[in-house]
Amino acid sequence: MRILLKVGITAVALWVATVVIDGIALGDQTTGRRVLTLVAVAVIFGLVNAVLKPIIKTLGCAFYVLTLGLIGLVVNALLLLLTSEVAQRLELPFHVDGFWPAFWGAIVVGIVGWLLHLLLPDDDDD
Repeated sequence: MRILLKVGITAVALWVATVVIDGIALGDQTTGRRVLTLVAVAVIFGLVNAVLKPIIKTLGCAFYVLTLGLIGLVVNALLLLLTSEVAQRLELPFHVDGFWPAFWGAIVVGIVGWLLHLLLPDDDDD
């Protein structure tokens, strides 16, 4: 149940990023298709983060220390770009135009995701 909540939160955060940030686009389609696309992209984004982020943090530990964690913003932007690339290869209509839209989009996704996690109850029993 908890994983479905996380996917839903990520999907909403990605939707907010498509609305707020120029350069992050969700193709022209029906509302139902948009929801399914957002859920699919949220799953891809979660998998990319789950697999690559720990490896990057481990290998780049010195950069995190030297930049006081600010390199994490760059890493998140690059992971969002990678998610966009994977989505396009899977023929999902989600696209990030470049580094700066990915940078700002990663910030929006992070903030919206954090806010939604605060507002929604978290069951530790699952």
